[in-house]
Amino acid sequence: MLELPVWFEVGSLVVLGLILLIDLLLVVRRPHEPSMKEAGLWVAFYVSLALVFAGAMFAFTGPEYGGQFVAGWVTEYSLSIDNLFVFIIIMARFSVPRKYQQEVLMVGIIIALILRGIFILLGAIVIEQFSWVFYIFGAFLLWTAWKQAQDEGEDEEDRENPLIAKIRKVFPMSENFDGNKLRTTVDGKRVFTPMLIVFITIGLTDLLFAVDSIPAIFGLTQSPFIVFTANLFALMGLRQLYFLLGGLMNRLIYLKHALSFILAFIGVKLVLHAMHVNELPFINGGQHIEWAPEIPTFVSLAVIVGTIVIAVIASLVSSKAKEAHLDPRLEDDIRKSHSDAE
Repeated sequence: MLELPVWFEVGSLVVLGLILLIDLLLVVRRPHEPSMKEAGLWVAFYVSLALVFAGAMFAFTGPEYGGQFVAGWVTEYSLSIDNLFVFIIIMARFSVPRKYQQEVLMVGIIIALILRGIFILLGAIVIEQFSWVFYIFGAFLLWTAWKQAQDEGEDEEDRENPLIAKIRKVFPMSENFDGNKLRTTVDGKRVFTPMLIVFITIGLTDLLFAVDSIPAIFGLTQSPFIVFTANLFALMGLRQLYFLLGGLMNRLIYLKHALSFILAFIGVKLVLHAMHVNELPFINGGQHIEWAPEIPTFVSLAVIVGTIVIAVIASLVSSKAKEAHLDPRLEDDIRKSHSDAE
């Protein structure tokens, strides 16, 4: 298996960083609610960009690294789609004007990328030094998969994070937004606007999602570069996907169960890998467990893609999904959007 060329890694990060910067500048200079067409074109662009990058991975490094990237990207993208509903609820709960929601999502995504980058670096160091950490990652993913399959925690977004509550008490804050500004003047005093809380909430929420997604992708590849770029591509088109899917999110009723199965599959793969490279003295005398199979990358890719395709098709043809109703807060948000447009 070829090694990832340094020039390829550096060049890729520079190009992707410039694209993110241009995207952010466009949002800041022209805040607006994108049309379905605009959002669809941007999503198509980022998906195509990810596929081109995957092709470059196959061409420069061979099928193993290329397959690892595709499997990681599909997994992270699927988890991001599932997380979009929480973002939608957060926007509605804070009554963020829809023309500024793009900027909120973009800044939150950049914060999340920085934090995930630190998380990935630390994870790579730990994995390099302690192979037994795969046991912990695998057990954690199996627990996460079981918890997600229970359909619990649906109202977690209604409970304010304790950190956010403390920030409200420490920093003087206005009651209303002032465009997309972080600070405004109220009765002659400079105070923060609710936009600060929204930025922090989105960033912290996405970081919490990384607690599930980072161990999952480390179960598919041990390359920090692939882990980071897969996360980067999954997040790059997230804000456009937010506007493209919107109220359609509640129609994908089997997505949560599909992701639960994928997390469980990767959890099992991690445990098997930990057994294969075992060094813990109280397991098999500290020797590698040779009979523990290593699941090939192409098998992981087939399972992940196949599970997502089946879940989406099953959701689209399900009569239960067709009868699903929008969350009342989302209906109110859409109604406000139409009123502002008029």
